[in-house]
Parts: sequence; C-alpha cells; structure tokens
Amino acid sequence: MYKNIIFDFGGVMVDFDPKDYLMERFCHESAEEKIYRLTFGSETWAQLDAGLISRFEGNQKMLEDAKAEGCLFEVQEVLDDWMSILRIRRRMLDLVRRLKSHGYCVYYLSNMPEDALALLREKGLLDKFDGGIASCEVHINKPDPRIYQALLEKYNLKATECVFIDDSRPNVQTAFQLGMNGLQMKESVGTLVRSLATCNISLR
Repeated sequence: MYKNIIFDFGGVMVDFDPKDYLMERFCHESAEEKIYRLTFGSETWAQLDAGLISRFEGNQKMLEDAKAEGCLFEVQEVLDDWMSILRIRRRMLDLVRRLKSHGYCVYYLSNMPEDALALLREKGLLDKFDGGIASCEVHINKPDPRIYQALLEKYNLKATECVFIDDSRPNVQTAFQLGMNGLQMKESVGTLVRSLATCNISLR
C-alpha cells in the first residue's frame, strides 16, 4: 500500500525545458546545442545542482568557456534570464492538494541549484509539501542512489510505500532499484493521474 508520493520539481511541478527555451531564444539548432553544452548540460551546472560551487563561481566558469568558443554574449543572456522559465504548474499544485486530502504524504526530491530553490521557496512551492530534499542541500545529484536514501532516512519512509514521479527515465529507474514504484512524467497531468490509478491511488 502506497502512503507517500515523491515529486521531482523541474519538468514535473515546474516548467523546465532548457532545450526548448534555447531553441525559442536562438532559433538555430547548432547554436542551441552549443549553448546547452556550455550551460545546462555542462559539468559546471551539475556542480551548481550539487551545491559544490556558488552561482558566482559557476557563472564565471561558464562565461570563460563561452568566451573561448565565441559565444560569450549568448551565454551571458541565458545566465541572466534562465530562471524565467521556472513557472509553477497550477494543475500539479492541485494534484498535490488532492493527494493530501486523500491522506497521502507528499515530498519533493529534485536536482536544483541554491538560487532556483530559493526562488521556488519564495513562491511558496515548498510549503505545499510535507518535506523534501534538493540536491544542493546534500551535495548529491539524482540519479545517485544516495540522495534517494537521504530522503527516505530523513523522513523515516519505507521505499515500498513510495511512488516517485520524475521526467527523467534514469531517475525513475534508480527509484525502482531502491524498491519504490516509479512513474515517468511524459505528457499531461491527466495522464499522470491515470498512471497513479494503476498504482491503486485513486483521487475520486
């Protein structure tokens, strides 16, 4: 019997599709690929997610790399503006509320740099959950099993009583390996609700 539903933030609770954002901004596939590699897809960004470097340090490193590849201005634009894509999904907030009203506990487990986490805290998103862990707080990124274990231990949860929802297949696979049920968020909230129903989680 499932008692706990664990949500990722980016791509699940919050709009976050950096490749679409870059394509819309630059309208050029090769430019999008290069800038993604220098920003969101870089090792520096992974270090930001893990809270291993400050935003200032991370931005300086990404700008140095961008300068060496002749796209300093474009990367600076992205670093100045990227958090504008972090829009909270209202229908997902409604789903969280409905789950809580049916007696489930809800948690978050997300890869996220400190400044983005602070923004979502200011917007009140974290208050909607019974608890959670962001990667920057424990210096570990998904899909490393240790961050999942940290959440389970912090709130004394049993893996077999948890359903984990993420837009990333590798992250969902790790949840399965640890004994949780895992659902990959692919499309609409309605599709997710039907997937939850297959886990005997009915919201009617």
